[in-house]
Amino acid sequence: MQVTINGSTMYLAGRFDGRTTAEVRDQLRDLMTKHGDVVVDISALESIDVTALRTLAAASVVSERGGHHLDLVGGSNSVRRAIAFLGLRRLLPAHPHREAV
Repeated sequence: MQVTINGSTMYLAGRFDGRTTAEVRDQLRDLMTKHGDVVVDISALESIDVTALRTLAAASVVSERGGHHLDLVGGSNSVRRAIAFLGLRRLLPAHPHREAV
């Protein structure tokens, strides 16, 4: 998986799964410390699993506790359905396009 950061936005590409959650979690933690509000662009993800979604949800909880937000952009319809199915919609607001954030 490839992780790229530009300002307060993290771009994820490739496969985000249990093998890569620690890397993303650590980089998200640093990003949230520096910027507060964070956007995670998942439009270039090939796949994402439940462990990865839970990692993002946990980061969102930490962000909210600090008075900030974590937003997802670019997720496919299937990713948004998985977020809804897992009951994570409140924690992971997923917007189809960057302009919606």
